[in-house]
Amino acid sequence: MYQSLRENIEKHIHLSDEEFTSFTGLFKLKTFDKKEMLLRQGEVCRFEGFVIKGIFRVFHVDLNGNEQVLYFALENWWITDIDSFSNGLPSQLSIEALEDSEVLLISKSDKEYAYAHFPIVEKLFRIMTQKTHVALQRRMIDNLSKTADQRYLDFIAKYPILYQRLSNLHIAAYLGISHEFLSKIRRKLAGKN
Repeated sequence: MYQSLRENIEKHIHLSDEEFTSFTGLFKLKTFDKKEMLLRQGEVCRFEGFVIKGIFRVFHVDLNGNEQVLYFALENWWITDIDSFSNGLPSQLSIEALEDSEVLLISKSDKEYAYAHFPIVEKLFRIMTQKTHVALQRRMIDNLSKTADQRYLDFIAKYPILYQRLSNLHIAAYLGISHEFLSKIRRKLAGKN
């Protein structure tokens, strides 16, 4: 369980065995059934998590009741509502398990403890935050400059494993289009082959 976390961390920093054991001792393993909520819009997010097994969707429901998926988190991805977690504000997001899932959760106080006792951990989260910011910026640019067809093809190319595990409804919500429009895109692309 902790091996995948160690591999993820070591893409960014190196922790000694002792540091790693102490750091991971701050995490709590939690399991979620398919469709179970990890966070509901309006609640304060009190965790940052690392997905061991399964898939979560991080989404917002607008005033018209439409769901907009910000991102999916599958194995070896981190998950949180960083605004709510950092600022103690009610979340504008919900997080739902799309499969039976397991996630390692760390609380804000335990994360702060890690920063104070293992300064390199602060570097880890700084690097991850920067990478997340870059990914969201690129996604925003793509949403503004690419057609829905291009965004769909990019999604398939970038996330082939994720694509196979998601419903068309969830993919459409991620792309910012209706399920019906996604069906039209898929028919059009199938006709080209």
